[in-house]
Amino acid sequence: MPAKRVLVTGASGQIGYMTFKRLLEQPDRYEVYGLDRKQAPSERVPGSWRLELPEDRFSVCDLSDFAAVRAAVDTMDVVAHLGADPDGNVWESVLQNNIVGTYNVFESARQAGVNRVVAASSIMVSQGHRELEPYRAMTERRLDDIPSEFQMISPDIPPRPTGIYGASKVWSESLARVYSHSHEMSCICIRIGQVERDRPRPSQGADIYVSQRDIVQVIERSINAPDDVRFDVFYGMSDNDYRWVDIDHARDVIGFVPQDRAEDNHTYDSPAL
Repeated sequence: MPAKRVLVTGASGQIGYMTFKRLLEQPDRYEVYGLDRKQAPSERVPGSWRLELPEDRFSVCDLSDFAAVRAAVDTMDVVAHLGADPDGNVWESVLQNNIVGTYNVFESARQAGVNRVVAASSIMVSQGHRELEPYRAMTERRLDDIPSEFQMISPDIPPRPTGIYGASKVWSESLARVYSHSHEMSCICIRIGQVERDRPRPSQGADIYVSQRDIVQVIERSINAPDDVRFDVFYGMSDNDYRWVDIDHARDVIGFVPQDRAEDNHTYDSPAL
């Protein structure tokens, strides 16, 4: 079987580079390419990392540049769309990177005949749920206020963003559904939790924590999801003690089984997965 040709957008960012590196280390399975607006590492990449992005497999362009995105997408089997403005504080940047850029990726993929787009969504589409009980009690580790039984937040429950960044990711998920329904593409969205950089303390996101190797695992499993997965949404989360989102669905559909919890003591100094 020929190697799967995969384009990773946002390849010089934290999650994008981890994914790019993981695929690059398996040349028998993947022929991987990167795209980002610069080849230098983003400010979110730990300083101890040394990014090795081969120039002959890397496109430097803005996601808002349709022609450049279309050229990079050509001949790919899968696009792992991980590029975005991760801060989401400035509307014009969110508009160009998260909304226009995401449309450009999906439309370029359609025109190029790409079989699948795996798109980074975010736990921020569900942030509003986190502010409600009993999920707030889990976030704050108020153990006496956590009932023995409660409803996990699943992708079937409507999103509840609290800012324009989260709203832009709801747009991404809606766009993925449109392209899956109207253009017969396989479109998978991953609601990514708080990715490990430094160890989170309980008050700093242990409920939504995801380790480096767990997030790369769910992305890679989505890239290789069965052909009959035409549209789906998965939470990219480690198996934290006070997790309030459903990860069983990802296990059932693509075999995602987290290796880590926020409460574990492991640390990573480099993207060695």
